[in-house]
Parts: sequence; C-alpha cells; structure tokens
Amino acid sequence: MTDFLGLTWDHPRGRNALAAAAPRLGGGDRLHWHVQPLEGFESAPIDELARSYDLLVLDHPHLGDALATASLRPLDELVDAEQIRAWEQAAIGPTLASYRMAGQLWALPLDAATQVSARRRDLVPDAPTTWGEAEQLAERGLLALSLAGPHAFLSLCSVAVSFGDNPGSTPGGLFHRPTAQRALALLTHLAARAPEGTELLNPIGLLGRMRDHGDIGYLPLVYGYVTYSAPELAFGTVPTENGRIGSTLGGTGIAVTRRSEPSPALLDHLRWLLREQTQRTFIPAHDGQPGIRAAWTDLDVDTAAHGFYSGTRAVLEAAWVRPRLPGYIPFQSAASAIVRAAISGGRSGASALDELEERFAQLGTHPSREDLP
Repeated sequence: MTDFLGLTWDHPRGRNALAAAAPRLGGGDRLHWHVQPLEGFESAPIDELARSYDLLVLDHPHLGDALATASLRPLDELVDAEQIRAWEQAAIGPTLASYRMAGQLWALPLDAATQVSARRRDLVPDAPTTWGEAEQLAERGLLALSLAGPHAFLSLCSVAVSFGDNPGSTPGGLFHRPTAQRALALLTHLAARAPEGTELLNPIGLLGRMRDHGDIGYLPLVYGYVTYSAPELAFGTVPTENGRIGSTLGGTGIAVTRRSEPSPALLDHLRWLLREQTQRTFIPAHDGQPGIRAAWTDLDVDTAAHGFYSGTRAVLEAAWVRPRLPGYIPFQSAASAIVRAAISGGRSGASALDELEERFAQLGTHPSREDLP
C-alpha cells in the first residue's frame, strides 16, 4: 500500500472532482488531496512544492520553472506513446499542446479554460461583438474589467492579440509597440468607467458580484467558470477586432513530480480522469470543467451548464498560449502591477510598456519554436 499526496487549487472546480475520485484509486493505494489558494503557485516556488507532493495541479506557464528545476517527470516515461497520441486527439484546443515542451508531455489537461465574456441577460440582452460595441456599454457604466492579480497583464495580452499581435514572439521583445499602445489605451478608457471597486476583484469575485448585486452587466474578458453559469448569466465569445479572437489560455493540468514513483494503480487513475466517459459525466457532476473536447460538445453537458460550453468553445479553440519561460510567473505578477498603474493614471503608458519590455528581456531562455503549440 502506498499513500500519494496531491496539491490542487481551493475552489469547487479545482478540488471537488479530484476529492470525489480519490477513493476510486485501486491496488490498495491511497490518494490524498491538499488545496491552496488560486494564486498559491506565485508564493511557493514549484520546486519546493514538488518536493512535498506526488501530483501537482498547475498552469502551463509554470513549466518554465518546473523544467529549469527538474521538478516534474515527463509523462512519456510513464505511459506509452499510443496513450499520449489518444490524449492529443481528445484534448480541446491548445490545452494538451500547452503542456508539451522539449519534445515531451509534462501534464494532462484535466481542466480547460480561457478568457471569455460574461453578461447579465437582463442588463445586456445582446452581447457586444467588437471592442467598439464594448466601449458603448462602458459609457453606460455596465462594463467591468478583470484587473486584479495577474489579470491586468493577461487582459492587455488578449486585447493585443485581438489587434493582431502575438506577445512574446516579436523579435527582441514582448509586444509590437503600436499594438500594445492601442490595447493599453482601450483598457484605460474602459476601466475609467467601470463600477467602483471592481478593479480589486479576481474572476471569482467579479462573477459573484455580477450574479448577486446587478451593477455589472458585462465582462469582456474574464476566465470562464462553469459553476457560475445560470439562466440569468450568459458566457460567450469575446469582443474582436476585424473578427480576430483575443483570449489567453488558462485551465490546469495534472503533473507527476520528480519525487514520485507512481504505482500502476495511480497511473490507471490518471487515465480514468482523462477518459471520455469520466470527462462527460463524473467531472461535470462534481463541479469540474473538462479538458476533453467530447465533453465540450456533449449536448447534455452543455444543456446542464446553460450553454456555457457551446457559447465559449470557439474562444477556447483559438486561445493564445502564454510564454513558458523560467521566471515567467513572478514576471506576470509584476507586469500586472505595472499595467494597473498605467491604467489608473499612476504612470505613463510609455514608461509602463518600456518596463514590461525590460523585465521580459530578463527572463530565462526562450523555448525553441518547435516547442510552442
């Protein structure tokens, strides 16, 4: 009998399905799940966590530090190539590809998410389709932005993508400067008209306030949480520029740490979690947000979620994958503080963009292009 220890994030979407599934582990082994706040990986280096846990639920930008510290075991060492090919074919959008680096797979796409839009049907009967239409809603005081934590920088990146940029791929820099200037100006304009206090809320806080207080009618870019989908709250595509979707991939993967010696039963358990039937039934029934396309296209799953999956699937399929570089996670936090300062008028946009470029240039070695999805 072996006891295994896993770490996930402290929200029903992050913990309930894993905790409910743990007793199914066979072979006499046991699996125990601990939880940490959503932002926990920013305060505890991943190599420290990997020394304490056998399984880690993480986001794809953590891979830069994870590989630099040899914290994870590549799944290619643990399962056969046929199984990995099956997972590649089953995963939705770039979810699985975002966990592939250096020619190997480092995590399984347990949970798929990206920035989408959310609106109260009573306040905003028709969702904006362009950023120009979103600005009109802002003038009425109905629009809020997701700016707390890392989200100010992620929102800037997504708007830049919708304007035609591909952050991190510009030779010698993070952004195409004119595009970033336009994106920052748009966010500044929208934020100045948002309901008071919304700039302090993370996605969970924003969605809760939208649902419960009725002073937010529309969120143009917020990470989708199926647990908030309801008849009065609709999730859908994001505003576009010339039809181009700009959204930053989120979600989580489940990784095996270097300290772990997974038993056959534990590996079977991971396979079971990613099995199509599990993803279409067990995961949604326990507040999860599946990572397999078959669940996102299942009519019964979508109906139970009030159209969440059909409304946002196209955004997920087109999502931008963040850089996976050593030091990226603390960079993302610092970058968001810089963006918030510019949006609030605390510093000039030009100096903010200059500092973003300087900090990005200091990150670790960029992966080769073939490692990017």
